[in-house]
Amino acid sequence: MTSREYLYALPSKVSPDAVEGLETIFHFDLDGESGGKFTVSVSDGKVNVSDGLNGEPKCVVRSTEETFNKLISGDLNPMMAVLTGKVKISNQGEMLRYAKLFGLM
Repeated sequence: MTSREYLYALPSKVSPDAVEGLETIFHFDLDGESGGKFTVSVSDGKVNVSDGLNGEPKCVVRSTEETFNKLISGDLNPMMAVLTGKVKISNQGEMLRYAKLFGLM
């Protein structure tokens, strides 16, 4: 599964009840041949994903597509990825709040 496929599958994986009353915007900036720039927004009990960096994010996640794929497949520990600088997160508190919902932890 590519990072794009993973992110675009989030709306079907996240329960509307789990995000009811929550609102945030994440930007994922993934370098590499199959990477890209994506926006994940949570609003009105829905998760939406779009290409490009849209809106004002509360959290920006930067990595290579290869590293992100290792994270989502469970081949890389998320904490180690952050501590070693393989993944850069602008607002770690916001990421921790949503990481479990997004299946990143």
